[in-house]
Amino acid sequence: MADLFLNRELSWLEFNGRVLEEATSPSVPLLERLKFLAISCSNLNEFYMVRVGGLHLLNQAGSSRRDPSGRTPAQQLAAIETRVKTMVGTQYETFAQLEANLADHGIHRITPSAVTPEQARHLERLFDDKLSAVLTPIGIDNAKPFPLFKNLGLHLAVRLAKPSRTPRERFAIIPLAGVLNRFITLPAKRGYHYILLEDAIALFVHRFFPEEKVLECCTFRLARNADLQVQEDKAVDLLAQMEQILDARKLSACVRLEISASSTQKTRRFLQRQRALSVADDFTFLLPGPVALDHFMSLATIEGHERLKYPEWPRHPSPSVKSDRSMFEILSKGDVLLSHPYQSFSPVVRLIEEAADDPDVLAIKQTLYRTSKNSPIVAALRRAATSGKHVTVIVELKARFDEAQNIAWAKQMELDGVHVIYGIKGLKTHAKLCIIVRREAQGIVRYLHFGTGNYNEKTARLYSDVSFMTRSDYLGSDASAFFNTIAGYSTAPRFLKLAMAPLGLRETLLNLIESETERQRQGEDGLIMAKLNSLVDPTLIEALYRASAAGVKVQLNIRGICCLRPGVKGLSEHITVISIIDRFLEHARIFYFHQGGQEKVFISSADWMPRNLDRRIELLVPVEDVQNRQTLTTMLETYFADNQNSWRLLPDGRYRRLQPDAGVHTQIRSQLQLYSMAGEAMARIRQKRRTTFEPHLPPTD
Repeated sequence: MADLFLNRELSWLEFNGRVLEEATSPSVPLLERLKFLAISCSNLNEFYMVRVGGLHLLNQAGSSRRDPSGRTPAQQLAAIETRVKTMVGTQYETFAQLEANLADHGIHRITPSAVTPEQARHLERLFDDKLSAVLTPIGIDNAKPFPLFKNLGLHLAVRLAKPSRTPRERFAIIPLAGVLNRFITLPAKRGYHYILLEDAIALFVHRFFPEEKVLECCTFRLARNADLQVQEDKAVDLLAQMEQILDARKLSACVRLEISASSTQKTRRFLQRQRALSVADDFTFLLPGPVALDHFMSLATIEGHERLKYPEWPRHPSPSVKSDRSMFEILSKGDVLLSHPYQSFSPVVRLIEEAADDPDVLAIKQTLYRTSKNSPIVAALRRAATSGKHVTVIVELKARFDEAQNIAWAKQMELDGVHVIYGIKGLKTHAKLCIIVRREAQGIVRYLHFGTGNYNEKTARLYSDVSFMTRSDYLGSDASAFFNTIAGYSTAPRFLKLAMAPLGLRETLLNLIESETERQRQGEDGLIMAKLNSLVDPTLIEALYRASAAGVKVQLNIRGICCLRPGVKGLSEHITVISIIDRFLEHARIFYFHQGGQEKVFISSADWMPRNLDRRIELLVPVEDVQNRQTLTTMLETYFADNQNSWRLLPDGRYRRLQPDAGVHTQIRSQLQLYSMAGEAMARIRQKRRTTFEPHLPPTD
């Protein structure tokens, strides 16, 4: 049975390895390569805090329970350690190469030993005027508890010797305040020169300890376990318990210590053995370069070096959305499908903003999982409530790493009269839905937005997602029933069109897969295409194996984790799995079932994972109008034609980058193709408008 599944954690590490590969690709502009390197490091931080943290707790508890691939927690941790050590080595080899290439283009990191006299004077003034005033060394006394240091914060460990015949060494820690820019610009005759904050401080660190000798100064960072669960059955006040969870994370076990390779064993042992940390060698990483390479994301966005970045891809407007028409008028004439980030997210924001200001709108109901810091959507919801509209928002407080922000603006909305529901007990609300109830001449009409991504106009520029807007009566009825079910503690209704997790979504998918399998057995040509972020659920994987065994062609585009083994004779030989890694994060979930020519196409908020299907509130939404259904089908086909940024999963869990077949000269980069398609669609509409004469008609009563 274990041979049927790949290990989830190792599959995720393979995904991060593909991200890291982009940092080494000569076809990627230099500063974009630095971004991919930073992303791979940020991903690894989260992996340790969430996945490794949980495995560590299981291992400490003595659990020998095996995952579907047959590994115990201890075996998984051992395999993770081996793979991550190699990955970190590759990260720093890549960083060294990128630094050399950046220097060739005039971007230089200056080390303390290479500082010029002019730069030294500049840094001395900076230290005296600002750094020494902001920073505070904290002496470590074994008689007192180890101070609480910020998770993922940078720190300097300073080893000191008191001047005496028998010097007694001691340690001090200098937390590097987040208000300080880590990248300090230095004066230079040409090019851009910078020094890292920790290196600048190291030049003058002795001034913090005027009567002591500094023996060592090195940089380190801690990552703490973030896999802490809310005990909702004991939580009278979920908001209060979420705030407690955030506090608890500050004290949780350390699952990763990153420290400069130049540090001495004495300093490392001092940190590892602190009772508040207790970090084993397995979780200690000696880094042959700057700690926290994820911070280099800010350097990758430096201005004035556009030739080292991707060329600008301005977002196209949707040909279905006219700027001189209200969103209600547009949707009354037909459904609107948007492909982000190739098409602008602004119609979604417009719909909610127009609803907030329209006197005929009676109510707005919305789910919010993650959104931007100064969200125009949140502002519109607050404005709608203050104007007297009935506004209900389900805010997911358990959206990991966004909890604090969600708590803050949920409280603000409550003050403005928004009825806020703090998630659903025992589940995460991950569905993306907005319902606008409007009074019109023919009666009450519901306008809907369904999405595969969050209500975040900033990430909509970076993530590949789909928005679907409609005023369908059937979907409106289902959406209202769905919202009332999760907001009103009622039992789930029988939906006409939608499917909902955790009640029925897996069963709907299974029925669709089994229907395709049965049609294949009866002589039809079966085809399943699916684009999602992760495939872990054993039940769905086994259903796909049965489909393949019957001869159904199964094409899967899975960005990250995939526990299915494709291409195994007699098991999955008709299944192919690809992964696209490119300038935008692939995030959309799109599913296609041929159904004997009666094609069924869906978008969804849910990946095919037990957590999504059993422990989250998710939606599966059919797209039934011919044009939009064909658009989604074409998108899927474009992804599977990619031979530039596509990786194929092999049966053993490794990935191989695809290349154009011999004799095929057409290079297909799916993201570029989709961007071009969005532009061509708008160009056709503009051309049509130039050749269509529309007279102004007198107003009618």
